[in-house]
Amino acid sequence: MNDSVRANIKILFALTLVHFTGDFYSSFISPLYPLFVEKMGLSLAQVGIISGIVRLLAFIVQPSVGYLADRYSTRHFILIGVLMPIVFIPLSGVTPGFRTLLLVVALGSIGSSMFHPSVTGLVPVYAGRQTGFAMSVFNTGGTFAFGIGPLFITWYAGRFGLTALPFTMALGLMAAWYLYWNVPVPQSEGLRQLGFWGSLKDSLGSVWKTIICIWLVMVIRAVTGQSFLTFMSVYYVEKGFSVFAAGGMFSLFTVAGTISGLIAGHVADRIGFKPVFIFAHSLMCPALILFLSLQNQWVYLGAIMAGAMALATMPLGVAMAQILAPKGRSMVASLMMGFAFGLGGAISPLVGKLADIYSIHTVLMWVSFLPLLSLPFILTFPRVRSA
Repeated sequence: MNDSVRANIKILFALTLVHFTGDFYSSFISPLYPLFVEKMGLSLAQVGIISGIVRLLAFIVQPSVGYLADRYSTRHFILIGVLMPIVFIPLSGVTPGFRTLLLVVALGSIGSSMFHPSVTGLVPVYAGRQTGFAMSVFNTGGTFAFGIGPLFITWYAGRFGLTALPFTMALGLMAAWYLYWNVPVPQSEGLRQLGFWGSLKDSLGSVWKTIICIWLVMVIRAVTGQSFLTFMSVYYVEKGFSVFAAGGMFSLFTVAGTISGLIAGHVADRIGFKPVFIFAHSLMCPALILFLSLQNQWVYLGAIMAGAMALATMPLGVAMAQILAPKGRSMVASLMMGFAFGLGGAISPLVGKLADIYSIHTVLMWVSFLPLLSLPFILTFPRVRSA
């Protein structure tokens, strides 16, 4: 890891732009579920299947890409990966049915799985001695994209229709051109001679038990956050809010998480990661319940509070794991941000099926209590900080 005190702002900006661009296009799907339901007559179970496939392909396959990224110094994973959501996600607007919708979304999600490990693994290399804050800034690229992306796409689709979505590719292609000239080549971690399990063992070493605990906490957080992000828009449209208003709640939820993630990273660099985890995960349950209980315009405030708690620790799990296991940054990042996040999202079909049976409100209420299960694992965390 780079021992320089100062961060390389130019490269960190390029890495964050990769994250923003890819996730900006990936964010189009969830807020458009109500329109896809109307156009294709999708059930909530089918919505859950789409969401589950998105998370499965975008995140669960990341460990294999992280393994390759730690072995080979190439930009192909990053540049081709970011192009795939730019090209394929907008094609969802012209798909005629469920299967073709699933296909283009799946291709875009595979691209997302390609760029995330390599880019995330590069962040601590150029972060100086502020890994927690730098990772939070990098994560801001993704969460901010998921904040403004839904607002943009619900406005755009409402004004021009789903069939006009392919024209949005132009924005991403301009960003991709800039990235081609500014994204650095990832550094090999010297694991090329090792197999997958050998690389994993060499990366984790004696801290594997702690890494597993961090991973479990990240899975629980992901199940909670992804359940709300997947079904929030459909739930509030059913309650009488417009698609644009529901997209606004989605954006407030994610933007609040962006800001809280920055604050959490800054604080964690100074007092350690463990106290921040305890604080956020203790308040996550009541914040989510309050969000579901508020009425009328108060739901927007609820979305801010719930998003701030639900998304605050997303970058911290990655940063903490990379500090504990610095030899395999891409592999560790893929486990924390990829495999954990993806496994949490892959539960969406089950959540959707239960919502078909018991109602979305009831199931999201049950999900709100899940963060309490993470507290015993958090209490085992060591006292770690990056500064």
